[in-house]
Amino acid sequence: MSRTHNIFSGHQPPHEPNEEYEYCPRCEADLTLQKGYSNKLPYWICLGCGEMLINPEVDSDVAWFCDNCGAMLNIQPGFRDDCGEWTCAECGFVNKIDESVLYESEDEYEEDQRNPYRGLSDEDALELSFYEDVAVMEDKENVVLVRHRETGRYFIKKLLTVYNKSVYIYLKDRPIAHMPGIVAIYEGGNSLIVIEEFVDGRTVAELLEDGPIEEGDAVLIARRVCGVLHELHTLPRPIIHRDVKPQNIIVTHEGEVCLLDMNVAKWYDPDQTDDTRYMGTMFYAAPEQAGYGFTASSAKSDVYAVGMLLNVMVTGKFPKEQRAPGRIWEIVERCIRLSAEERYTDEELMKALDELL
Repeated sequence: MSRTHNIFSGHQPPHEPNEEYEYCPRCEADLTLQKGYSNKLPYWICLGCGEMLINPEVDSDVAWFCDNCGAMLNIQPGFRDDCGEWTCAECGFVNKIDESVLYESEDEYEEDQRNPYRGLSDEDALELSFYEDVAVMEDKENVVLVRHRETGRYFIKKLLTVYNKSVYIYLKDRPIAHMPGIVAIYEGGNSLIVIEEFVDGRTVAELLEDGPIEEGDAVLIARRVCGVLHELHTLPRPIIHRDVKPQNIIVTHEGEVCLLDMNVAKWYDPDQTDDTRYMGTMFYAAPEQAGYGFTASSAKSDVYAVGMLLNVMVTGKFPKEQRAPGRIWEIVERCIRLSAEERYTDEELMKALDELL
C-alpha cells in the first residue's frame, strides 16, 4: 500500500525570534497546535485538511504502508523504494512495492479504502458483474435491488462491513424456511458481499406507517417470527439473530411472514458470559446485547425483541410510552424482563401466542 504526499512545509510566516512553527502546505494550518503532533513523527495527517505530510527525515516523497498492519515501511531498517517487495518488520506480511499502486492523494486513498469491492478476486468480480444494480432499498446504500443480466431475476445485494461470514456460509448451505435464501457470498478487503433472494412485500415498519396493526394480525406475525427464530435456536449450533425489529420482517402479498437480515447474528456459546461486540437496535436489543445484562446474548435475547415488536405492532409505541392491552401485555411483560432467566423460552412464547390465536 502506498500514498504520495507533500513533506512537512518549510513555509513559515514571520514570527518572533526563537519561535518554531510548522505549517501545512495545503491549508497553512499551524501543525504545532494540532493535538498529538510532533516533528519527530515519520508522518502526520493534517487535522485541518486531511493531507498526509511526510517528515523530511524520511528519505522519500512517497509513504509506503503495510497492507496487513498499516505500519510505515519507509522507516524500517533496509527499506528501499526499488526493492520490488518488502516483508514488514512489524507483522511479517510481504508487501508489493510497485509505483503502479500509488495513490495521488489522501482523499483517493480514503475513497479506495471505502470501496466495498476492493480486494475481490477477478473471478468474484466477474460473477458480480452479472448483477445489475436497479435501486437502493429503503435509502440504505448498502442494500441494493439487483437484476441478473441473463435470467432477469431480481435479488438483494448487501454490502456488509459488520458480519459473521461463517453464519452466512452455514445458511447458504442449509437454508431456513421463511428467510431469504443466500445465493452467493463474496469477500473483499473491506466487506462481505451477499446476494440473497428478493422477497416482495411490505415490511412491518411500512405497515406501521398506516397505524397500529390489528391485534390478531400482530399476534400472528409475532407467532410466525417465533417459528423462524425457533429453527435458528435449535440448530446443532444455535444462531442468535440479535436484530428482530419491524424493518427486518416482511409480510408478502400472499401473507407469508419472512425474517430478514443476519448482519449481526452470532453463534450461541453457552460458556460465554458477555458479548464480545455489542450489537442490535435501540429498544429492541435486550440489555445483555448492550453489556447491561448478566449473561451473553442467547435465544432469550431474541424473545425480548419479539416482545418489544409485539407491543409496537399493537400500539405503535414502545412499552414505556404505551402498553398493549390485556393478555397481550402480560405476554410482552414477560418477554422483556431484565433477567433473561425470567423470560419465556421459544416454546413457551409460541404456546402463549397460540392460545391468543
